[in-house]
Amino acid sequence: MRLVCFDIDGTILTASGAGRRAIQAALREVFGSTGPAGYWFDGKTDRQIVRDLMRADGFPDAVIDARMDAVLSRYLELLADELERPEHRPYLHAGVSELLDALAARDDIVLGLLTGNLEAGARAKLGAVGIDPTRFPIGAYGSDHEDRPELPAVAIRRMREMRGVDLPEGALVVIGDTPHDITCGRAVGARAIGVATGRYSVQELCGHGAAAVFPDLSDTATVVARIIEA
Repeated sequence: MRLVCFDIDGTILTASGAGRRAIQAALREVFGSTGPAGYWFDGKTDRQIVRDLMRADGFPDAVIDARMDAVLSRYLELLADELERPEHRPYLHAGVSELLDALAARDDIVLGLLTGNLEAGARAKLGAVGIDPTRFPIGAYGSDHEDRPELPAVAIRRMREMRGVDLPEGALVVIGDTPHDITCGRAVGARAIGVATGRYSVQELCGHGAAAVFPDLSDTATVVARIIEA
């Protein structure tokens, strides 16, 4: 049995900047600033993004902590609006639907999410591209922990609690588009499959120790084979 956990942004879909616009608007309302313009969101949790941006603007952690829930609540409201903007429609990456169908048809695979998104934000983004979030019975989200490397252990624990399965080392496979996705599960023996549909190239992802890296997920049979081999 393997638990195959997908990242969302850059891996399953591209939200066309909806998350960035929503979180910046929420920060502007709550803190009066948005942090440095060149900050990259990919591979980070939503809570980490807020903290990093506001630390860069000089806010102490005590103030950030006191306002965190307000920012994230407002972010989710604004995200729903951003995902509906016709000029910036989110889109699904090549091969994702076919790969999900192929994995769901196997009795030795459980589908999961491992994402820095808050759970509600993850569901909203998936819904915006026509994917039913319930396809992923196991999830580890940015709302579970601020630090991305803590999320694989959350996924393993939920597999045990919800499915009664104790995963052996190597039975968690993480699929993602950033070096953070490739490396976050090493502490728990996870394997990683990289996909270069985000900001990083195949060569860059290979350099971080992925079991396999693909330009996209459209070669269903080969991707499934490498997941099983991983």
